[in-house]
Amino acid sequence: MKNPDDRDGDLRQSGVMTAADVVLLGPDRFRDILDVDTWAFPSSYTLDEQVQWPSPLPWGRTYGVEDQTQPGRLAAFHTSYAFADTPVPGARLPIAGLTWVAVHPQWRRQGLLRTMMDAHFTHCIERGEPVSMLFAAEPAIYGRFGYGLAARQVMLTVPRGAALKPVAEEGLTVRIEHFDFATHGALVARLHGAIDRPGWVTRPTEAHQRAYTSEIPPRKGEFEALRILVVERDGEPVGYALFRRQFAWGAAGPAGITRVWEVAAEDPAIVHAAWRRLLDFDLTTEVIPPNLAVDDPLLSMLVDVRATQPRTQDNLWVRLVDVGAALAGRRYQAGLEVVLDVTDAVLPQNAGRWSVRAGAGQVPEVARTDRTADLALDVRELGAVYLGGISLVELAAAGLVTELAPGSLAAASTAFGWHRAPVANWVF
Repeated sequence: MKNPDDRDGDLRQSGVMTAADVVLLGPDRFRDILDVDTWAFPSSYTLDEQVQWPSPLPWGRTYGVEDQTQPGRLAAFHTSYAFADTPVPGARLPIAGLTWVAVHPQWRRQGLLRTMMDAHFTHCIERGEPVSMLFAAEPAIYGRFGYGLAARQVMLTVPRGAALKPVAEEGLTVRIEHFDFATHGALVARLHGAIDRPGWVTRPTEAHQRAYTSEIPPRKGEFEALRILVVERDGEPVGYALFRRQFAWGAAGPAGITRVWEVAAEDPAIVHAAWRRLLDFDLTTEVIPPNLAVDDPLLSMLVDVRATQPRTQDNLWVRLVDVGAALAGRRYQAGLEVVLDVTDAVLPQNAGRWSVRAGAGQVPEVARTDRTADLALDVRELGAVYLGGISLVELAAAGLVTELAPGSLAAASTAFGWHRAPVANWVF
């Protein structure tokens, strides 16, 4: 999750840079990358400390922009993760997870972000990744590049011992251990990758998995080393939670915190078994869950969800890089026959009228058409509804989708929806 301050690519300062090229960066540029990153996102840790930490950077997908007046000096960079098997409504697709986007403050407002975004979209098309997703540190930036807000998350602070509605847990046992990658890494990768929720991306490489579960200072902070709670049925792991606790003492006694990094479980009994234990550690007063989908089962299991003071925030932003392939790559929850008139100022090859025909849950037929359009919208709004969590009706009410054929909006909105709300449970 990175974001430069490069809001207007047309505001260029003369005399600072004479030319810029997007170049592939390798491990030998790691220190340069971290230097630009800490200029864009100030850190209290020195470069000498940071270069020792495990890194998830995918070499072969990491690109920079150099100042050609000072060869070798990095002005900006970005990378993307190859989320090769990402759930979308009713299917899985290769998706590019754009991240680590950073511009050195000396080169702000000189079009570097636009240069990098153009390169990113070109690389997506070359790799056969029809969709790009990101977390936005500043949500005002990426809409102008065609990204739409496609998933919202719920954040809570749950009091220790909060009551859960009863769910039978027959046959389940729970064990709690120190996390060890050699022991638990494969278990986490398997169970996390089995979740079938739109937008639920998994760490794509072992290096990424190790970095995510590492004990580097920014991740650990004042908390204990990573722990894992494993839920088993007949000795077989069927769910898990990663968590850390922080010891604290207040005027009234223990005031510790349990921070839950993620919970991976599909069956209600498994979810209940994990949360029942996570909510009841001694010497703690509150539990902080990870990013939750707006329909996460914990929200319904809690007897008093109001006491958790739930609040929503943007989660995933989605950009359809190849509109035809993206629309054909997902399924629709109701029969659909619609013509979309799409605008796309950044990738004009996507613009025009698209016919989408599909039966409920069936492989759709998507093609260019000369037929009269039923709905008109920008590719940004098409990205917003892509994962099924934001509705066309909602966007039309905001003036962002235009119904051209009476009755087409409600039918298309139902078809584009999905029975599970999208979310990425960790920030990439």
